[in-house]
Amino acid sequence: MEPLRIDAGELTADEIIEAMRDGRRVVVTADLFGDERELTLRHDGETFYCDTPTRLHKHTEEAEMRACIEKMGYAREE
Repeated sequence: MEPLRIDAGELTADEIIEAMRDGRRVVVTADLFGDERELTLRHDGETFYCDTPTRLHKHTEEAEMRACIEKMGYAREE
C-alpha cells in the first residue's frame, strides 16, 4: 500500500490515526528545527510509531499517539 503523504496540519489527528489503523504509513512534511523534514507515522497492529529524523518514538496506546500528533503540530485542530 502506498504511503499517505501530507503536510503538517493538513489532516485531523482522527484522520491520521484512521489511516494508520487501515495499515497505511503516513509521511508528514513538517518544519523541524527550522528545516522542512519528513517523518513517518505508522501502526503495526499493536504499537504506534513516530519515526522522526532525530529519533523513533513508540506509543502503546492510541491516546498517547494522538497526544503526540497534536503536541508536535502534525494534525490540524478540529
